[in-house]
Amino acid sequence: MNKKLLELLDKINSKKAEIKNLVDQGKIEEAKNAKEELKTLQDEFDILKDLEDESVQNMTQQVNAGIAEPVQKKDSIKEFADAARSGFRNTMKEGTPAEGGYTVPEDIQTRINTYREATTSLINLVDVESVSTNKGSRTFKKRSQQTGFTKVGEGGKIGAKTTPQFERIDYEIEKYAGYFPVTNELLQDSDANITEVLTSWIGNESRVTRNKIILAVINEKAKTAITSLDDIKKALNVTLGQAFKPTSRIVTNDDGLQYLDTLKNEKGEYLLQPTPADPMQMVLCAGATRIPVSVIPNVDMPSDVSEAGKRKIPMIIGDLKEAVKFFDRKLLTIVTSNVAMAGELNAFEEDLTLFRAIEREDCTLKDEEAFVNGELTITDDTVIGG
Repeated sequence: MNKKLLELLDKINSKKAEIKNLVDQGKIEEAKNAKEELKTLQDEFDILKDLEDESVQNMTQQVNAGIAEPVQKKDSIKEFADAARSGFRNTMKEGTPAEGGYTVPEDIQTRINTYREATTSLINLVDVESVSTNKGSRTFKKRSQQTGFTKVGEGGKIGAKTTPQFERIDYEIEKYAGYFPVTNELLQDSDANITEVLTSWIGNESRVTRNKIILAVINEKAKTAITSLDDIKKALNVTLGQAFKPTSRIVTNDDGLQYLDTLKNEKGEYLLQPTPADPMQMVLCAGATRIPVSVIPNVDMPSDVSEAGKRKIPMIIGDLKEAVKFFDRKLLTIVTSNVAMAGELNAFEEDLTLFRAIEREDCTLKDEEAFVNGELTITDDTVIGG
């Protein structure tokens, strides 16, 4: 599948998720419009796919007729495995950083992205932009309270109004890296096995890294105490208001899910309900409030537990796509060594190969008014939600 088709496939999947969110929020008309856009994307995909299939069919007919030479199909998994076995030597490419290394091909990058999304990732909740430079900036209009026009009598003097003000968000790509020991016996195993192990490791390490980076940016904002459901509703109705409430969600961990999952109304009915269209998507229903809930496992977004038994649970409320900007350099490189020492590992003595992966990204607050960095405090002996 060529690059254009892959890009269209990503857009189609994103549009489907957008439609689902609009339906969850009761925005049926907007969902209908988005569905029309989805149909256009699908039509474009189908047309290009037919052309690609036709091109392949024509080439096959020419080969069978002896007009053209057969073209060997590229096997990215085999190429990646062979490169791993050779220590990723002689793979320097234009644009590769000075330290060299193997620039991961697009097909393998796609597999790594799949592993990033296989388990819960905050990257899907924030605004991600791919960049091609190590430094840059983006310009945004400052939020200000507009006062409207002033009434002017006939022949009266018109007063000046405040002009729009702008601010810049700078980014500077930073390097994040880690290493992974692989037995040399594994390197002699099947191509699929080697690729599976390495892409799974890179994908999951990348997911955890990005979660930590995003959480660090979120926690730059002071925490707001959450003590009850009323505090959650106030955060949505007042603090966030109509600018962000329609696109907001609650992001919490397993402890927070336990709290929300035990909340009941005066009839004894649970307030946390599955969405009919997607039972895995939960919505908190309380009066006029219907807010989607995303749960990050405790291991990725832990509660702060004190010796006194107090548990501080993250309860992030708002629109993180408006709040957080993630800049992805999309430059992942791998280098290897079978003689290096790292920590207590000695690759030469232990017959190992050490793989070091490096990726480059940056993350910053885009609009701190788009979310509330809530924190729910309970004691471990509290009957949560009772």
